[in-house]
Amino acid sequence: MTRMLTPKEQRLAQTEALVIQVKERARHLYESRQFLCTEAVVVAMNQDLGGGLTEDQALAVAAPFSFALGGSGCFCGALSGAVLASGLLLGKDRPYGHRKEMRETARQLHDEFKSSHGATCCRVLSRKVRQNKKAHFQQCAGLTAEATEQAVRLILKKRPELINIAGRENVSRLL
Repeated sequence: MTRMLTPKEQRLAQTEALVIQVKERARHLYESRQFLCTEAVVVAMNQDLGGGLTEDQALAVAAPFSFALGGSGCFCGALSGAVLASGLLLGKDRPYGHRKEMRETARQLHDEFKSSHGATCCRVLSRKVRQNKKAHFQQCAGLTAEATEQAVRLILKKRPELINIAGRENVSRLL
């Protein structure tokens, strides 16, 4: 006989299922070449966490940040997407009231990403795989998924009520 989960355990399971869902959606959007890194992160987070943008709007906001800020190589596009989507989701109800929190979240995402990967600069991150297109693509797919996961975990920690709003049907199917 299986044991019933406590409400706290259910919430943790729902949170984990939602994190995995959004992470894997972003990875899939990138790997299937539907979207570039930044776009995949923003579109997945917007759709699954109730950001309120249409897919076209999410794409329009994210597109300039792909390819490390339009090809400049200066900033990882996956991390850019995580920061953009975090601002959207944390500030959508009261952007002026949440500006400090959004800046702090951006800093937390930056610091966590840099700690995990040693850099936030696309040129530095891709230095060892730049000459191998397949390896470079796979690295970017992994970074896209990881940046999404980091952002979703941080957002759900700050806004746990999003679990009740976001992707209910999909999360229920994952449990």
